[in-house]
Amino acid sequence: MTTPRPLHSQDKRSPAVAEAMAGFHRDIVDQVRTAVERDAVVVVGMAQNPFVKKVRDALTQAGIQFTYLEYGSYFGQWKQRLAIKMWSGWPTFPQVFVRGVLIGGFDDTRKALEDGSLKKLLG
Repeated sequence: MTTPRPLHSQDKRSPAVAEAMAGFHRDIVDQVRTAVERDAVVVVGMAQNPFVKKVRDALTQAGIQFTYLEYGSYFGQWKQRLAIKMWSGWPTFPQVFVRGVLIGGFDDTRKALEDGSLKKLLG
């Protein structure tokens, strides 16, 4: 098993920093979290990113319904996307969740479609 990426310890944050982190675009994080908890497959993406389009096309071709959430493009809403990255721990878009499990981006989703692990997660 892979060792988790180290994170700065929560007990080493000032109360002001902890409060700022908790509130950083909380509405966006709550939207994503709610969709991930509610829907079987969720794709979180951004406009103009070719990998977001590729993952959506791959899921559509596989006959898998999904919820798509889009936050900005290369020209805007970068702070909202940063909040999502901080929440998920995944550094890029798209972010694909299956039954609440982050499976990764386009390459990871393509592999999961090919090896059948995505359909297995769907049960």
